[in-house]
Amino acid sequence: MDFFVQEPGEPRLPPHEVRLRKLQITPLENGNRVKIYLELSPFQKRPNVEATIFTASGKRVAYCNILDASTHKMEFTMHMRPAIPGCDYRFEARVYYQKLPEPGAVGVDVPIPEPMVTDRREVTFTLPLQAS
Repeated sequence: MDFFVQEPGEPRLPPHEVRLRKLQITPLENGNRVKIYLELSPFQKRPNVEATIFTASGKRVAYCNILDASTHKMEFTMHMRPAIPGCDYRFEARVYYQKLPEPGAVGVDVPIPEPMVTDRREVTFTLPLQAS
């Protein structure tokens, strides 16, 4: 079953042409969560999306990986630990495809090839200071 709703007049793209069209970060009121909106170009094969939030010094404070995305428009919330109001953060999104080895003999280690990254985007944002 295919859940992907294609917009009229927009062709689905092959994996190597899939791109991030829109990226929006909205810090939420409580100060430790951000709402993420991602929009991809329509696709023929379901991509994976990796989302990571880093502090200004490069420490990872939130991470999620969406495997085999079923729609090209996604909205989700990421919880940052720790979250410091007034500090700058960097959000990084990667759209990629991963070819996994075919199931083979039991006990045989098969190396996993590097993913094919089709697009990458970074956005910086600041958590607002909380009202007292």
